[in-house]
Amino acid sequence: MKDRTSNSRPPRILYLAFFFPPSRSSGVYRARATAEQFAAAGWDVTVHTAPREFYTKYIGSVDESLEAGLDPRIEVSRPGMGYFRWREVREYGRFRANMPVLANVGYNYLQRHFFPEHYASWIPHVVARALRQHARKRFDLILATGNPFASFAAASWLHRLTGVPYALDYRDSWTLDLFSEQDKYPAGHPAWAWERRAIEGAAVTAFVNEGLRAWHAERYPAAADRMMVVPNGWEPEILGRAKYPGPAVGRPLRFGYIGTLTESQPLSTLFDGWRAAKAHPELADATLDLYGHLGFYKETAHKMVARIPADAGLGVSHRGPLSKTEVGQTYQSLDVLVFLAAGAKYVTSGKIFEYMATGKPIVSVHAPGIAATDVLEGDPLWYGIDRLDPQSVANAMVAAAKTARDLTEPEFDAALDHAERYTRANTLGPFEQRLREVVEQRSGR
Repeated sequence: MKDRTSNSRPPRILYLAFFFPPSRSSGVYRARATAEQFAAAGWDVTVHTAPREFYTKYIGSVDESLEAGLDPRIEVSRPGMGYFRWREVREYGRFRANMPVLANVGYNYLQRHFFPEHYASWIPHVVARALRQHARKRFDLILATGNPFASFAAASWLHRLTGVPYALDYRDSWTLDLFSEQDKYPAGHPAWAWERRAIEGAAVTAFVNEGLRAWHAERYPAAADRMMVVPNGWEPEILGRAKYPGPAVGRPLRFGYIGTLTESQPLSTLFDGWRAAKAHPELADATLDLYGHLGFYKETAHKMVARIPADAGLGVSHRGPLSKTEVGQTYQSLDVLVFLAAGAKYVTSGKIFEYMATGKPIVSVHAPGIAATDVLEGDPLWYGIDRLDPQSVANAMVAAAKTARDLTEPEFDAALDHAERYTRANTLGPFEQRLREVVEQRSGR
């Protein structure tokens, strides 16, 4: 099936983003921003994402505010999927209820021989719907973002069936364990063959940091010249432009964290470091406010509550999640931001870009040398740590507190200048341009 875009119409892109508003997955901000960036740049954008009931019923992970204000030019389509992995016992069909072992054997067989991911059932639904849409009005490019990596498989299949070029956006790593920095799967696992097929067939593959690009370029050298880095960023239209708050004098300092709290973050180190910092006169009456969901799924919330010392007399409070419209005002109300992150050298958190855009002092609470530090380098209000332990965290908190007390407008402006490099328009602009070139080269424009 030949596919050539006409000079008389905008390029048409099919964006495969399983996690998309109203999901509140960690990658949804990048997905939302990507769709809006392409729409703003004049593309005809169709998004394929998960069924709404997957977010609301099966994983309980929804933020309706993320859907509000989505560019109306973006067409959102929700192909179906199977829920074998997520169904409760009372929802089992007759076959599975009566022969659960045989049902599991069949499911595991498909995992090994079709696609090795629980989201595999989404693939045929995406492919079928995309083929119908393509027959009515041709796509010029397919862009898939992962995880899950079922989107990559769907893009690869659609390329085979239509000839439409595709690009990949790695928000996460498929075969590399970001926390242990070891291979996620044993040799011979089908994920390796699938990843090679997807990357080597892609016109462009993007990664969120240079470390991940280099790791994949070494493993898949045949595609290295088609790889690029597309950092995360922040949205001025959501966060607003920060205004100089002046020195924080004559009142208790407010430290704060905004983001999802998870089991993988160094929470014990944070709270032990906070306890040590409270011994300093500058922080004796300071507070630490935590904003955000407790885990990404409803079943993890109760585990997180027990880890927050809200009743220990330390001024620590969990304030709950924020709507999109509340985020900017909450940042403005804080004096020092705590950057709490899990992982090792390949990890870049999306939240750090928002933190920098506030012009406030930032305290790192994470392992030294993670990829996020590449972004923070050059921010004059960043207080990093040489090792992840309570005393190092406490020292950084005290230093940041002193800066908040004496913050000058030139310091504030220098921090904002650094953050400006990472607006979504600046980070996604080169990616959009590169994909436009792919379409133009193919169509002979």
